[in-house]
Amino acid sequence: MLKTKLIHPRILQALAAAGHGAQVLITDGNYPASTQVKQGVETVYLNLTPGLVKVTDILDVLNETISIESVTVMEPGEGEEPEIFLEFKECLGSEVGFNKEKRFDFYDHCVENDDLCLVIVSGEQRVYANILLTIGVV
Repeated sequence: MLKTKLIHPRILQALAAAGHGAQVLITDGNYPASTQVKQGVETVYLNLTPGLVKVTDILDVLNETISIESVTVMEPGEGEEPEIFLEFKECLGSEVGFNKEKRFDFYDHCVENDDLCLVIVSGEQRVYANILLTIGVV
């Protein structure tokens, strides 16, 4: 029996096969995961109902399970920084690199990304709540 909070078999398998530099995308409920990720990447749908499961719930569990070196978020073209970015930073701490990409650059990055090993789709309703994690070393 596992003692970690993470018990989802497909997520555990994908993370166990990943190494330093591999990337994990956690999407909000609006992200077009069927078209805006590299073909063939393991995709786990946790979007049970709108608002459940949240991106921050998934991030908390992954942060306790893997070493996260840096993250990239999708930023709006204009306006204020989304409040969820502060939640991401609070969860991850100041030692994790925090990068931003415009929406279509973020999509392109995820479609062309040979390092993307896992996509986790959430039911998150907050916009710009997509986060791409780069796995670090232990």
